[in-house]
Amino acid sequence: MSDRGGRDGAGGGSADPDEATATGEEAPEDVPVWEDEYVERVSGRLLHNFDLEKERTVAGEPFALYGRMDIESRKQLFHAALNYANHGSTEHLFVARRDGVGVADLEALVEWAHDLADEWIDADEEHFSTDFTVALVVPRIPEAVREFVERFKDRTLIRYGYYGHYEVNLVVVAPEREEIATSRATDLDRAFALWAEPEAESSGLLSRLF
Repeated sequence: MSDRGGRDGAGGGSADPDEATATGEEAPEDVPVWEDEYVERVSGRLLHNFDLEKERTVAGEPFALYGRMDIESRKQLFHAALNYANHGSTEHLFVARRDGVGVADLEALVEWAHDLADEWIDADEEHFSTDFTVALVVPRIPEAVREFVERFKDRTLIRYGYYGHYEVNLVVVAPEREEIATSRATDLDRAFALWAEPEAESSGLLSRLF
């Protein structure tokens, strides 16, 4: 765990309404369609929790899929207007297909995510947490990469936790081999492990908030 001081800064085509998602439900009309069959099926598991974009380049890095989920939590006394302890959490998901991956590639992406946190997080008393999850789709997962990802954990306090924190998470998946490696902080393996039997829908950030 580390503390980096204050954080400042701000923050396809439409799907066919008859297109079935991976859950067997129809996709909303504003959800993009991916030519990559695997990414398309993953999007079907994400679309009810994330706002999804296709082919987005962020800070010089190209991604086939970008997803964002925002959660606002508040407590109230007798009436919604009398609320307190408001805080917000955000999860950013970046998915790219690569021909291969090494530990150095992952380390570079972790630094990229820290730089992005500097730009995207509005650090104030109402910020609780922000997650940056980078998922790489590759032909195979080298053992060194698997070990690095499964041991990886990166949480940074903002102003010693007064302005919340952010986390960087990693996912590496080789769908043709039915292999996946995820960092301990993420529960997105359910969305990417299409070969596994679906379980009850994950609450995503909710499971880490409460």
